Amino acid sequence: MFMANSIINIAIIGCGRIAGHHMRSITALKNFNLIAISDLMLEKALAFSKEFKCSYYLDYKKMLKENPSINFVAICTPSGNHFEISKYILSHYSINLVIEKPTFLKIDHFKIIEKLLKVNKTKIYPIFQNRFNKAVQRVKKAIKKKEIGQINHISLKVHWERPIRYYNLSEWRGTYAMDGGVLTNQAIHHIDLLRYLFGEVEKIFAIKKTVNIPIEVENIFLSIFKFKSNSSGILEVTTAAIGKSDQTVLTIMGSTGTIEIGGIAMNELKLFTPNPKECKKNSEDFSKNIYGFGHLFQYKEIYNDFIRLKSEVVTLKDSYLTTTLLHNFYTSSKIEKFIFFKIKNIFTKLGQIKNSLYKIYRFK
Repeated sequence: MFMANSIINIAIIGCGRIAGHHMRSITALKNFNLIAISDLMLEKALAFSKEFKCSYYLDYKKMLKENPSINFVAICTPSGNHFEISKYILSHYSINLVIEKPTFLKIDHFKIIEKLLKVNKTKIYPIFQNRFNKAVQRVKKAIKKKEIGQINHISLKVHWERPIRYYNLSEWRGTYAMDGGVLTNQAIHHIDLLRYLFGEVEKIFAIKKTVNIPIEVENIFLSIFKFKSNSSGILEVTTAAIGKSDQTVLTIMGSTGTIEIGGIAMNELKLFTPNPKECKKNSEDFSKNIYGFGHLFQYKEIYNDFIRLKSEVVTLKDSYLTTTLLHNFYTSSKIEKFIFFKIKNIFTKLGQIKNSLYKIYRFK
């Protein structure tokens, strides 16, 4: 039985921009000890090693072998190799994993990993930090208490700009093999929030397109859909909004009122008709940090779960259902017809192995 003063000895694989946010969240918590970090690029690993005063490696397998005290690993690599790294670790160690979004790109990856988790009695904690925003938590409470009555309709708009220079930063960007388009990379958070706030989706019609820049994935995705609860929804997500600052708007229309969340990352409660005074105290300023504060709250909940306290962790099943919904959106967009949500609706392009890319980003 783990006690309240138990320590999580954690390592991080992948030293991109999001990894630094993980490191800052981890080192802010007294019951976490950042042991080591690993990246294929020496300069990235060395820079973070100096900043956070921990060991660095170019080979995560060597890192794990030389540090047997590690009981958690956070995987912050490109999405396309989350599965391979997870499978290796769980096949050789009894280590818990924290995995950045999207957890895995392919549906069958979840089933393979779930079997390994049962064997070594460990857990995976998917990252969906926007669930922990003040605005989102207030809306979750309002829906549960029916503060705007029956939810009739939801409108979700994500208008961001990602020019060609963004995709040119790394070869994995803008590929179905290791990244996915706007729906997978940017809007996976919003798809997860649709499920988190309103339940499961029943029926979908979607289209996708690519404009302005030569990438293989979509940068515009549109959908209308219906929840099992009979609420309807519209989704419009794009990274082709030229010259526009990143903004997200979720409007919730109920039988007795309306709620709207906005901001760069669902961090501002813009409209709350039951009590407008709720807006200010349930909004956060993300202008200096687009990732917000959700990672810190997630790590707190992960620790609570680790020591067997009541917690609000995001489960692997949650991530599985969110990824399955993602595949259903893509499935509809491929045929441009209404479909009923089914677990077996799989978009085969997503996560399909492309050896030329895997050679670049595979840890030896």
